[in-house]
Order: sequence, then C-alpha cells, then structure tokens
Amino acid sequence: MAEPVVSLTNASKSYGTTIVTDVLRSVNLRLEAGEFAALIGPSGSGKSTLLNILGLLDRPTSGSVCINGVETTTLDDASLTSLRGTTLGFVFQFHHLLSGLTAAENVMMPMLAAKGRRTRAMEQRARSLLDRVGLSSLWRSLPSQMSGGQQQRVAIARALAMDPPLVLADEPTGNLDTKTADGVFALLREFNVERHVAFLMVTHDPRLAARCDRTIELVDGRIVSDR
Repeated sequence: MAEPVVSLTNASKSYGTTIVTDVLRSVNLRLEAGEFAALIGPSGSGKSTLLNILGLLDRPTSGSVCINGVETTTLDDASLTSLRGTTLGFVFQFHHLLSGLTAAENVMMPMLAAKGRRTRAMEQRARSLLDRVGLSSLWRSLPSQMSGGQQQRVAIARALAMDPPLVLADEPTGNLDTKTADGVFALLREFNVERHVAFLMVTHDPRLAARCDRTIELVDGRIVSDR
C-alpha cells in the first residue's frame, strides 16, 4: 500500500500550564496522494491548529505526524523548515504576497529559500507557473497592481513552485466574490488532477466542500465526520 502524503496518529494539542486548554483531541487523519479534501467545522473547532500542525508550523503535544513518509515529531527546527519548504505548499485567505516584489519574484520565493541564489531556471519556472494560472502578462506586476483574484492566483503558483505532494489551503476563497472564488477553486482542482497533488482545504463554503472528494468535519478538537 502506498505511503500517505500525511498521516496523523492520536495527535493532540493543548495550550497553557495552570489552565490547560485542549484544542485537538486524539486526531487520526490520513490523506493519500491526489486526494482533494475539505476541512470544515465551526469557529474555534481547531481547524487552524490542525493545519498548523500538518504544515509543520506547530508541534503536537502528543501523537505523531508523518509527512510524505517522514516522522516529524522528533525532527529539530532546521529539519522541519527544510521538510516544509520542499514538501508542502501553502495558500491562505490573505495571499501574503511580498508587496515590493513582482509576481514572478513572489513565485520564486520558495525556490530561493531552498537554493539560496536566483537562477535563470527559477525565473523560467515562475513564468511558466504564472502562465499556467493565466497571468503570463503580469509577471512583472506588483501585488498592488493586481486584483484580489489575480493575487490569489500568484499565491497558488507560489505554493506549487517546489512541486509539493501536499498543499494546505486555509480559506483560499474566503476573501473573494463567488465568481472569482469558483475560478480559484477550479484552478486548484486542475492542479490536483493534472499533477496528482493532494489538497486539504479549510472552507466555510458548503458549495465548495460539496465539490471535494472528501469532507472532514472537526468539532471541539475531534473529527466527528469523514465522508
């Protein structure tokens, strides 16, 4: 059986010492290559915490996190950073583009972080990805010169710069109108199918959740439904 791109086993997360708040409670989750899953649940259910743990931005209090075959809970911070940069892509509700960089330069950031210096191959890759998301004419544009939907497309291209097996998307359409949101979702789906990239997308939009392969519902730090 193929190794899952991500596997959580009895992952829990608590905050505080005197007063302990349990945010995640014994979460078991497995995501296979090429799956497109929605993560839903009410505010405060632990979705952001779960995404941070899957994205190696936070560590569980207990349990194990395995990303692309690598057990991460014993890795040091430098190893986590390296694994995150080469294995995971991120798309957020607010695109977090660097305002002083062009679209192409923003897309190149993960590659620069991994390689340490800019190369012609990076520029070609960035422009190829921008072409793929329909922004070939805007590669020299700054974020301030683009619409919200265009900026989110740049963020998608950036998330795919390192060909990650897993992309974590936190409300990627939450700041967009319905038509633009549908276009961004369709683009994510195209990459999912064409490149066999696994996606886990946090969303409050039931229309989009219904169009995913799988819907995982989190309530009070526990998975209550996975269908």
